Amino acid sequence: MSAGDAEVVVVGAGFAGLSAALALRKAGVPVVVLEARDRVGGRSMAGTLNGYTVDLGGQWIGPAHTRLASLAAAYGVATAPQYASGRKIVEYGGRIATYTGLIPKLPIVGLLEADLMIRRINRLAERVPLEAPWSAANAALLDAETLESWKRRTVRTKSARALLDIAVRSIFTVEAGDLSLLWFLFYCRSGAGFEALASIEKGAQERVFVGGGHQIAAAMARELGDAIRLSEPVSAIAQDGRSVRVATPSGTVTARYAIVAVPPPLAGRIAYQPALPIARDALFQRMAMGSVIKAYAAYPTPFWRARGLSGEVISDTGAFSPVFDASPSDGSFGALVGFFDGNAARVWSERGSDARRTSVLENLVRYFGPEAAQPIDYAEQNWPAEIWSRGCYAAFAGPGTLTAYGSAIRTPCGRIHWAGTETSSVSCGYLDGAVLSGDRAAAEVLAARARGEAAASD
Repeated sequence: MSAGDAEVVVVGAGFAGLSAALALRKAGVPVVVLEARDRVGGRSMAGTLNGYTVDLGGQWIGPAHTRLASLAAAYGVATAPQYASGRKIVEYGGRIATYTGLIPKLPIVGLLEADLMIRRINRLAERVPLEAPWSAANAALLDAETLESWKRRTVRTKSARALLDIAVRSIFTVEAGDLSLLWFLFYCRSGAGFEALASIEKGAQERVFVGGGHQIAAAMARELGDAIRLSEPVSAIAQDGRSVRVATPSGTVTARYAIVAVPPPLAGRIAYQPALPIARDALFQRMAMGSVIKAYAAYPTPFWRARGLSGEVISDTGAFSPVFDASPSDGSFGALVGFFDGNAARVWSERGSDARRTSVLENLVRYFGPEAAQPIDYAEQNWPAEIWSRGCYAAFAGPGTLTAYGSAIRTPCGRIHWAGTETSSVSCGYLDGAVLSGDRAAAEVLAARARGEAAASD
């Protein structure tokens, strides 16, 4: 690669990097996208199950994800409702039962407290400013506390506590003790409320992409063409008052600006010269990735539907939870998709695929009966072991991080700008947030470029 390869270099070809590159391209700005993987899409990834293409990464779209919906429509990627007809399964305290609605059947005191807990969470979240959660009233107190300690202090019943733990693992892929209470509340508000994050109907899991959401990334990449350079991990970024120089194994790209659109833990592994501001560097050190392993099992038919079951499972004890119906809309076969989340993913990531498959099927048999023991196909993605992700769904902030260093999350560092779903104030942690972050970073670069041109003409 030679100097002057682009006006802007984008690091990462996930949804954030691709959307930033397209916005710049449409503004007439030459751009190069450097991607460490041999594919585009980042934490959105295609896989195959029984000859059918599935999403091994980001899968769902909800009514709040309007920017992602506009992209899907523009590229002709259709959506279909997430199957949710019938009774859901809950495993609580070693017992399995069925239920309907958002909240499982709990002892009456636990049921009342669960409702109160959700209303309290939403009330607290409404007080957190989306653009600057660190400026919330009592931000220091909220940020000093973990969600676990808040739960133990304010939620008294075992069943309501278990419900919150299940939801946190499913949404954040971490444990309640990992999360700053302030980050949790910000994330809830960013995602249109706790119920929306946890729900299918009117929630973040309302619809799926027919043929997979990865099709959107592939379509964006086709539009960018040879501006994307795969298998080019960035090891260093140097900048001065006039340019940035981005180093990969193949050489160096020189540009006027850079947009780094990879998760904070990976962005922190890049060597910067001169060193980044202390707040930005400290933020990298304090934001870790969630842990999740996604697995599918295919069957000749969706046999659970005949029993009046939706295929949805939540459990306070099973390692493989939650579970959803992932059967193709054409009815060609049945499929279930589920997750090892949080601590379970950390444990099972270290074990082999055969052991995970055995565990998945054992869990599914417990939920759905002996028919679940004989799948016709199996597929999985171990995200913590994926070198260029190191986890999923997103990075999170532990106690003290937002109030001390959160203001650095979107602040440009000289000629380096930041994108990625973690930087988005809306739909943080979701593909929609990634796209919005790319749009924002591109707008920042265009504004900086305009200021530079104006200064040069004075």
